[in-house]
Amino acid sequence: MAAQEQRVLIVTGLSGAGRSSAANALEDAGWYVVDNLPPRLVPELARMLGAAGIHNLAAVLDVRSRALFADVMPALAELRATGLDIDPEILFLEANDEVIVRRQESARRPHPLQGSGRLLDGVKAERAQLGALRSVADLVIDTSNLNVHQLRDRVSHAYGGEERKFRATIVSFGFKHGVPVDADLVLDVRFLPNPHWIPELRPMTGMDQPVRDYVLSQDGATDYLDRIEGLLGEIVIPGYCREGKWLMTIAVGCTGGRHRSTSMAIDLSRRLGLRGIPTSVVHRDAELL
Repeated sequence: MAAQEQRVLIVTGLSGAGRSSAANALEDAGWYVVDNLPPRLVPELARMLGAAGIHNLAAVLDVRSRALFADVMPALAELRATGLDIDPEILFLEANDEVIVRRQESARRPHPLQGSGRLLDGVKAERAQLGALRSVADLVIDTSNLNVHQLRDRVSHAYGGEERKFRATIVSFGFKHGVPVDADLVLDVRFLPNPHWIPELRPMTGMDQPVRDYVLSQDGATDYLDRIEGLLGEIVIPGYCREGKWLMTIAVGCTGGRHRSTSMAIDLSRRLGLRGIPTSVVHRDAELL
């Protein structure tokens, strides 16, 4: 039997974006989680845990470590070097400025980079300092419109297995509420008739069977899904795996995010599941009016 892969996951991102909730989800999934560790200590801790038979380490690293945070990139390089040969994974959590400010004010804690300035100044400084890590992240999750349970579900889906395996997250959304910034692929289903104009369907969402039946019965709906399924299953996802990319976020959008996008996202998830591709579905805007 092949030796189990040693995995190191760096959890980082903006203060107030949900790092603690992500860390809790990872701990529940069996990861050894450490918070606010000086980055230079990550390779040594990975060695220690590997020798003890503990193969999944999640380290929460962020600007709270102050000047020591500058050691993040050298620590990642050391993990990849001969002797450890670990390909670290990076989970980056973010949210828009308005949400971050609201969460930080609610927590009644100063921002670590705020100093004598405004809270928003600290947020902007943190974005700038984390830019390099975000650019190389394996998975970026925008938590602006996610509740704690949705975030935990996304993290558990992405990192819940013992080994790295390709996983897709499908997010339904409404274009009028903005395109998800963490999407790898955006699908537009506004070409389909809108159930909003059917009085008996208007109060429902695509999570209700009558709406799904209506949407999927429209001309072009199943043809569209057939082609997307084939493109993903036969070309895109195998290509991702060849390139060592194991996580993908697919956004499916309609006008409001209640009817068409939710219906199509659910059926796309079903189809990919039948191909053996683990998927989860998040309905970002389904409950918004």
